[in-house]
Amino acid sequence: MLSLRLARGAHPLVVLRRLLVAAAAAGVGFLLLCTLGYAVAHPHATGQSLVRLVWCAVPLAAVVQFALAVARTDPSTAPREGLDAAGLGPVRMSLLAAASTALSCTLGSGFALLVYLELRGDLGGTPLSGSASGLLDGRAPLPWGAALTLLALLPALAAGTCAVALRPRPERSRPTPPTDEETPVPSAAPPAPPAAPRPTYVGLPWGIAIIAVGLAMEAYVGRGPAPDPDTLIALPGSEGASPGVIGGWLLASLGLVLAGPGLTHWCGVLLAAGRPGAVRLLAGRILQDAATRVGRPLGVLCAVASGALAAAELYGAAWESSGPRPFGPLTGLGAALVMACVTATAVTAALDSRRGRGDTTAGLVSLGIPASMLRGAAVLRGVVLLAALSPLTWAIAELAALPMTR
Repeated sequence: MLSLRLARGAHPLVVLRRLLVAAAAAGVGFLLLCTLGYAVAHPHATGQSLVRLVWCAVPLAAVVQFALAVARTDPSTAPREGLDAAGLGPVRMSLLAAASTALSCTLGSGFALLVYLELRGDLGGTPLSGSASGLLDGRAPLPWGAALTLLALLPALAAGTCAVALRPRPERSRPTPPTDEETPVPSAAPPAPPAAPRPTYVGLPWGIAIIAVGLAMEAYVGRGPAPDPDTLIALPGSEGASPGVIGGWLLASLGLVLAGPGLTHWCGVLLAAGRPGAVRLLAGRILQDAATRVGRPLGVLCAVASGALAAAELYGAAWESSGPRPFGPLTGLGAALVMACVTATAVTAALDSRRGRGDTTAGLVSLGIPASMLRGAAVLRGVVLLAALSPLTWAIAELAALPMTR
């Protein structure tokens, strides 16, 4: 009930983000229902049904990440001092954020079920009833137990992820000076200083190494002979790809995710190097400060963008050769859903970073810094990140698509 009251009194931008989470959940629920309908209508195609179900994990993970980013930036579920007296401490507020996320995902899943049944022709009463009966295997009855289980998967995963990720971490106790009534106990060594914060670029060497291994694996597979058809990994709507190609692309994508914060940090360092002007210095310092919040979502966005570019290469090659199309409409829906979710996650992280430095921005404005300088720093940050991450994304996509298009 408290989640509903907070949703009613929330800012319109917060409500919009929750509606976007519900829309993304509806897309995932629709894909899961399509997979279930295909499995029921084709009981002998167990392998293809399993492949479709496994590939649904990609948009499922993207939506969970987006839901976590929205819950992290939701001001109504942030811990507040005044609510501690009412029994709503940090732990309760994290559970409240998880409940709000589960509510949004449940609404989206319910809407997906209604749309799916209407397009199959199970409801009737509208001009769209049964318009996609052939694509959605409307001739086979839908098992309600399995359908409800699949639809409950996303709300449960999203709520659990939010509850774990937003749960407050215990702080390390710091040594306190003794009072007058306490007798200090002599010690052989002075107390150890508090641990330094973990640098944002600590994952950059590992990320670069993993990217290099993935690219080397893709290049080696591309130069080798054609793989045995029995060893190909099945893809939705295509003959499949070599395990080396898929493994190399996954390694390179993982390296991009790990190296994202470090790349963002060093982009800021390069911007502020030498004798920078005011705009360049401001842009560099902000990038270094926001590397932890923005770098990881940017790495995920680059990994997904490399997969989208590789898929575009495959589709273009199939179009030129007049061969069978490697991707169907449901695969396109899943790819669009993943791309939209990771992009929205990166934008949400950027807005959260901007909100976190609101006091600093207000202080700069009070000192007489013009708004045009702040806008120029924002544009410069975007241009530098685009120039640094675009070539790497393009190289990974080209090397991933090369063995499957030659």
